[in-house]
Amino acid sequence: MDLSIRYVTRFVYSAPVWDSQNALRAAPASTPRQEPRSYALRVEPEASVFTYEDVWGTRVDTFGVVAAHDELVVEVEAEVTTQGPRDVATVQVEALSDPSYRDAAFGFLQRTKHTAFGSDIAAIAREVASGFDEVSALVDGVSKTVHDAIEYSPGATRIGVDVGEVWRTKAGVCQDYAHVMIAMLRSLGVGARYVSGYFYASDPTLETTVEGNEIVVATHAWVEAAIPGWGWLGLDPTNAAPVGERHVKIGHGRDYDDVTPLRGVYYGEAEHGLAAEVTMSTETITRKVLPEVHRAEQQALVSQQ
Repeated sequence: MDLSIRYVTRFVYSAPVWDSQNALRAAPASTPRQEPRSYALRVEPEASVFTYEDVWGTRVDTFGVVAAHDELVVEVEAEVTTQGPRDVATVQVEALSDPSYRDAAFGFLQRTKHTAFGSDIAAIAREVASGFDEVSALVDGVSKTVHDAIEYSPGATRIGVDVGEVWRTKAGVCQDYAHVMIAMLRSLGVGARYVSGYFYASDPTLETTVEGNEIVVATHAWVEAAIPGWGWLGLDPTNAAPVGERHVKIGHGRDYDDVTPLRGVYYGEAEHGLAAEVTMSTETITRKVLPEVHRAEQQALVSQQ
C-alpha cells in the first residue's frame, strides 16, 4: 500500500522561551515490509537539524531554537510503501530456553519502567501459555487476551502508568495494551519490543475501519515478539490483529520511553500547551496547518495541561 503521512505538532507558550532543544522520532523506518519513499521536516522558527540513528536503529531528528519564541511548529511530510505480514515459522516453545535465543533477545527480556510486571500479570500469562506448544500461537494468544481484557478508553491512563494498574482497571489506550502485552511476554521468556508508528484507520480500535482517502489519526503503538530462529513478529493488541499494510513503523525500543515521538526542553518560566494532528492518505495530502491559536485560546490550552 502506498501511503502519505503528514504529522504536525504546535507548541504554544504562555511567555517567550529560548534555547529549546528537541528530539523527534517521526520518520517511517526502512524494514523488510515497508520502504520509505520520501521524508521532509520543517521547523518554525527555522532551525538546523542534525540526524542520527539511535541504539535501537530509529531515526532521530534533533534541532534547537536558540532565539526567544512563544510558539514552535514541527511539520513532517512522508511517503511510504508497505506490505502485509509474511508467513511465520512454526517454532516450539522449548526454543525459548535456548541460551543463544536468550542472549540475542536479552535487552527485550528485562523489566523496564513501563513493563515491570508483578505476580498477577505473570500468572495470567502462564495460564494463557499453558494452552500453546508453538511460539507464534502463544504470542497471538497473549495479544488476544490483552485485547479482550482491556477496554479502549482515552483519558483513563497517563503516560508512565504502571502495567499492574492498567491490568487492575482494565482500561487504557494503545500504549497501555502494548506495555501489558510486552510484560506478559517477557514474563514467559519471550523477547518483546514496543513499536511506535502510524495506523491508517479512522478508529484505532477497529482494525478494518477506514473512511475515505484522507483521514486524521493519532500515533499508534503495537508489539514485536522475537520468534526463535525466524525474526520479529508484529502484532497489534489494541485490535488483536497482525501488523499489516496499514501499519507504518517509526521505530522500536524497550518501552514507550525509547521511542517518544517528540521530547524537548527549554529555558524560561512559561508553561506550554500542545496541539497535534496526524493525517494519512493513499494520495498526496493537501498541505494545511493547524488552526491559529490566539493568545486567549493559548492560555486556555495551557491551563488544560
